[in-house]
Amino acid sequence: LICGAFADRMRFAPMLLFMSLWHLMVYCPMAHATWHPNGFMYHHGVIDFAGGNVVHIAAGCSGLMSSLVVGKRTGYGKEHFSPHNILVSVLGASLLWVGWFGFNAGSYFGASRLAPMAMLVTQVSTAMSTLSWMVTEWIVKKRPSVLGIISGTVSG
Repeated sequence: LICGAFADRMRFAPMLLFMSLWHLMVYCPMAHATWHPNGFMYHHGVIDFAGGNVVHIAAGCSGLMSSLVVGKRTGYGKEHFSPHNILVSVLGASLLWVGWFGFNAGSYFGASRLAPMAMLVTQVSTAMSTLSWMVTEWIVKKRPSVLGIISGTVSG
C-alpha cells in the first residue's frame, strides 16, 4: 500500500531502505499493540478488521507523509497516468471488492452475530464511496469515467 504513494518518486534502493525502516519502526509496534495479547490496544478491546488499523491506517498516513516529503511524481502534469488496460483494472477492483467480504466478515473466524454486520458495512461503504466518487467526477468533469468509478471503489 505504501509503495504506491511514492511510485515514480524515488529510486529502488532508497525505497527498500525506507520500507525496511518503516516495517521495523511503524508496522511492528502497531501490529504488536493491536494483535498481541499484551498489546495496549488489544487490552482495550480494539477489533482490527483485516488489518484496518495496522496496515491501512499506518500505511496510508505514512504514504501521505512520504509523498509530501519526496514531492510530486516524475512527469506529473505532463504525462498521462491512466492504466494500460481498463478492463484488467475493473477486474482487479471487482476482485478486491469481493475479497473484502472474506477479510472483513472472516475476521470473526466464524458465523457470529457480528459477521453479517461486517459484510453489510463492507458492501454499503464500498458502494457509497463508488457512488460518491462518480457523482463528484460528474460534477467536476461533467461526466463520470470508469477509471474514476473504480478509483472510488478501491478508496472506499
